Amino acid sequence: MHATAWSRKGTGKHLRGKGTSKIPVFVAVQRNGNVHRRIMPNVTTHNVKEAIREVVDKGATIYTDEALHYNGLAKEFAGHDTVCHSTGEYSRGEVHNNTAESSNALIKRGIMGIYHNVSKEHLHRYLWRWDFCWNNRQMNDGERTIAAIQAGEGKRLFYREPTTTGAE
Repeated sequence: MHATAWSRKGTGKHLRGKGTSKIPVFVAVQRNGNVHRRIMPNVTTHNVKEAIREVVDKGATIYTDEALHYNGLAKEFAGHDTVCHSTGEYSRGEVHNNTAESSNALIKRGIMGIYHNVSKEHLHRYLWRWDFCWNNRQMNDGERTIAAIQAGEGKRLFYREPTTTGAE
């Protein structure tokens, strides 16, 4: 959802978000709280606002960057403040979206350092994994393991749909 951005001196202009082959992901993070992510096949103002309405309480103040998708949110929520990344503003007191940016950076680092590549087909599973870790970051490893096992209880995970051989 960001426009183009300049990289380090001398390396030229690099596209971010729109205009790349990257799969757009919506992220909403409550300060000191949980993260909610979803793949956004079509990034439109309508779709972004619908995603926000689904996970954000009407009494909340929303902090975003200056992307036009967020225009008009102050009418629906307790407030809406923005920072203007294009002018080098990344925070103004309590107004920042650094929590969401930090959460995304952890995913990028995980892909580069552990997984190296994530297919579009399985991206939602990787996002669930990182959301689970973020949302349970106060637990120790043992507690998190038990919570993960309990979350899968009663569910079957198939890599692909089972096939019948006809011999039943």
